[in-house]
Amino acid sequence: MSKKRVALIGCGTISRVHLVSINACAKAELVAVADVIKERAERCAEEFSARAYTDYKEMVEKEKPDCVHICLPHFLHAPVSLWCMERGVSVLVEKPIATNLEDALLMEKCAEVNGVTLSAVMQNRYNTGTLFIEKTLREGALGKILGARCSVTWFRNQSYYNEAPWRGNIAESGGGVIINQAIHTIDLMHHFVDSKVVRVDSTIAKRGRCNIEVEDSAEGIIEFENGVLANFHAINCYSDNSPVFLELHCEKGRVQMLSDKATIYFNDGKAVSSDAGEDSFDYGDVKEYWGASHIKQIFDFYDHLTSGTPMRVTFDSALETHKLICDIYENARKKESR
Repeated sequence: MSKKRVALIGCGTISRVHLVSINACAKAELVAVADVIKERAERCAEEFSARAYTDYKEMVEKEKPDCVHICLPHFLHAPVSLWCMERGVSVLVEKPIATNLEDALLMEKCAEVNGVTLSAVMQNRYNTGTLFIEKTLREGALGKILGARCSVTWFRNQSYYNEAPWRGNIAESGGGVIINQAIHTIDLMHHFVDSKVVRVDSTIAKRGRCNIEVEDSAEGIIEFENGVLANFHAINCYSDNSPVFLELHCEKGRVQMLSDKATIYFNDGKAVSSDAGEDSFDYGDVKEYWGASHIKQIFDFYDHLTSGTPMRVTFDSALETHKLICDIYENARKKESR
C-alpha cells in the first residue's frame, strides 16, 4: 500500500495535533510544512522530519502532495482550500469551513469539479461518548428526542486576542464565541437531533472588557423540522474553561454529555455511562479542551483516501452545521440593524 504524500499549511497551535496524528498514520507520509513565519515552519519541519516552506504555493508546486491539512486563521480557510483543490489536491480543513456561507459553497463545488476529497475537522463526532449516545438513540432505547440544550462557558482574556489579532477581527474570524468556541458543541447537538433546521432565533453581544469586534456571548433557540426545539448558550466571560454541557430530553430518558463523557438516565431509574478514558491520547503540549479525537478523524480521512471507505464526517454534513452557524449570525445581526 502506497502512503499518501501530505503537506500541512499553518504551523500554529492547532497544527501539533495534526502533525502527531499524520506521523502516527500508516497510510500517510508528511513531506512538508508551510508557515509565513520561517522559524515556526523550520521548527515543525525539524521535529517531524519534513521540509519547511514560507510559501504554501511553492510548497504545493514543488512537493506535489496528495493532500494538505489547512490549519490557518479562519479567513484563509476558503482561499487556500480553493487554490489547492484547483490543482488536484485533497483538503482536510480545520473548523470553521469558512467565514461565510458563500465561500463554503464555493469549496463544495470546487471539490466536485476537480474530483478531490474535501472534509472539515469535527473531531468530537468521534468521541466515545458521542458514539455511545448515537448507538442508544439508534437502538430506540430512548424513544424520540423531545428537546435539546447545550452550554459553553469559557474564559478568553485580552491576551488571547492579542497573540492572534485575527481572532477579534470580524472580517478575519467570521465571529467570536459561536464560530470559534461553541461550534463543536452546536455541531454535536445538530448531529444528534439529525433533522433539518427550519428556524433560528438568536442574539449575540460583546459583554466582556476585551477590545474586540466579535461577540463573546450568544444565546438562542433552534427549531428542527422533526419538532425538536433546541436551546444554546455560549459565553467567553467565565472565570475558567468549564466542561461543555449538552443534554437531550427524550421520551424514555435523558442524555447528558459533560465534556466528552456521556451519561444516560432512563425514566425507570437506570443510568449508564460511557468511558471517557478511551478518548485519551498524548499529543504533547496542547489544549486539553480540544479533546483526543483528532487522530481518529485523521485516520478516518486517510482510510477514505486509500481504500474508499465512507468518512464519518463528510463535507456535506459539516456544511449543514456551517449553515446553522451562519443562520445564528444572520438572525442576530438582523435584530441589531433594526
